Amino acid sequence: MIARKTTAAKTPAKTKSKAQPAASPKSAASPKIKPDRHFVTALARGLEVLSCFRSGDKQLGNQDISQRCKLPKSTISRLTYTLTKLGYLHHIDESGKYRLGAATLGLGSAMLARLDARQIARPLMQELADFSHGMVSLGMRDKLAMIYVENCRSESALTLSLDIGSRIPLASTAMGRAYLAVIAESERKELMERIRGRDEAAWPNIRNGIEKGLKQYRDIGCCCSFGEWQKDVNAIAVAFQPGGGLPAMAISCGGPAFNLDAKFLTDKVRPRLVDMVRRIEASLVNG
Repeated sequence: MIARKTTAAKTPAKTKSKAQPAASPKSAASPKIKPDRHFVTALARGLEVLSCFRSGDKQLGNQDISQRCKLPKSTISRLTYTLTKLGYLHHIDESGKYRLGAATLGLGSAMLARLDARQIARPLMQELADFSHGMVSLGMRDKLAMIYVENCRSESALTLSLDIGSRIPLASTAMGRAYLAVIAESERKELMERIRGRDEAAWPNIRNGIEKGLKQYRDIGCCCSFGEWQKDVNAIAVAFQPGGGLPAMAISCGGPAFNLDAKFLTDKVRPRLVDMVRRIEASLVNG
């Protein structure tokens, strides 16, 4: 009886000791992300609300914004109320929805007015647009997209319905790939990881397209997208570093495929586009 009690007393101790190693990996893996105490989450969410408005959006409701920002509707309601009070959103009583307010226009206008590259590039871009009968656009990166900050069209051209403020994908467009080609490798890797995280299933094809664009840039000095972003759209692009603490920018020339075929863009437009970008860079450095 005594021996049996001693054995029974030892059994729980063995079970307990076996359970301890199983718990330690779990506890070791839990603190993966260290919080950034300098990051203001409320501010980031407010800016995310403003950035979810796209060029074609006239009005968005709290439900629309909630879906785009992936935040609870109750949180969005507080954010839109605050942004309306500050003038960054305007509430439309008839629909109960919002449009961007005048305060956002002030921010964008101030930024564009001080963008020297835009002012220098515009007459050269218009000249190329007239030659190519396409649309010539200057863009900067915004998250995983390129946003147009200048746009020129030929008067006789049938071109794309995009304008200043329009956003196009970073990964599948000529402009986005040109941007990726001129930035530092560390930044490019970080952006590619973010693109991969957005759509893991599509990533192999996306990565192949980006790598093809990087090779094109090394070989011919520009990136091409012939029906890859939209099946009936062709474009080429060259990127550059404007200096003055500004991030890289890119200029594209493109339009409907029936109007701008791949051969014309690569043989006739590409040399002019490359030369134009060099002239812009030289003007920025000398200026």
